[in-house]
Amino acid sequence: MFSPVSELPLAFGNAPTNGRLRTCNEDFYVEEILPVTPSGEGEHIWLQVEKNGMNTDWLAKQLASFAGVKPQAVSYAGMKDRNAVTRQWFSVQVPIKQTVDFQDMELAGFRLLEQHRHSRKLKRGTLSGNRFIIRLSELQGQLEQLAPLCEAIQQQGIPNYFGEQRFGHDMNNLDKALALFEGKLRGLKKHQRGIYLSAARSWLFNQVLARRVADGSWKQALPGDVFMLDGRSACFADDGSEDLAPRLAAREIHITGPLWGRGELMSLADVRDLEQQTGEAYPRFCDGLERAGLNQERRALRVNVTDMGWEQETDTEFVLEFSLPAGSYATAVLRELGRFSTENP
Repeated sequence: MFSPVSELPLAFGNAPTNGRLRTCNEDFYVEEILPVTPSGEGEHIWLQVEKNGMNTDWLAKQLASFAGVKPQAVSYAGMKDRNAVTRQWFSVQVPIKQTVDFQDMELAGFRLLEQHRHSRKLKRGTLSGNRFIIRLSELQGQLEQLAPLCEAIQQQGIPNYFGEQRFGHDMNNLDKALALFEGKLRGLKKHQRGIYLSAARSWLFNQVLARRVADGSWKQALPGDVFMLDGRSACFADDGSEDLAPRLAAREIHITGPLWGRGELMSLADVRDLEQQTGEAYPRFCDGLERAGLNQERRALRVNVTDMGWEQETDTEFVLEFSLPAGSYATAVLRELGRFSTENP
């Protein structure tokens, strides 16, 4: 019923290559970028760790066990893939008078990089972005197009699609969302319920964005558009200002699309018609999200890809480096370059 993210329209034409992604964990490196610096004092120990081959929840439990605290005392900014090398931050609530040195923690695939005291715990979403280094291998196709594509991405940004991770295996989170809206799922934990609500909301956003990528207007303003400053969440409507077009071209501002919920769409005119048509195509999602109590919000249709670097290391290998703001997906960059399998041959 739900087509995969791989079938959504591309911004720069047909992806020219195919190959392998993650032949080993070291082929996919992610480092979290924090917007705050630990103060050095307080009852929370903030840890920057490097992990290889372990998921975030499992490591959080190991940290709690080592510190002799309950699992609820450990928090982290975001989930990171098990099949990768990731540098990420955790916080562990430990009484100030109690000494815990996580340098003494021995665990295969684990390395402590920093530890600092801080007055507050690390909350989910406390990230300004992520830095990626990704190796693509066993490449076939028009490899000579990869460098020009990277230049285009660096200069123009990419469509800010939600990645396939948001929707689960075989888009199963969307089926779960429908079941939730129909009252067939009861007793869900808050976190699981949130996953299904986010999947439905993200699907609707992707459908709006797909239409605008297909007609080329994902970075070209239409009557009734709503804008967002780069790196910010506050939105503002088109007021007819003459500086909107040059600011949009300079990627200082971005056109936005709806994150569905209660209330009126902020968009007007042609854009509102387009967004309403998308909502009308998926009424169970829209009604369910509104009944769930979510409010209308907006998300940028475009995301800037910064600190880019790339190199073709061999005839079949290409290494790509870049940074993205929190909430954007590395897979949205990769899909413009090709189709890459993560399965073993």
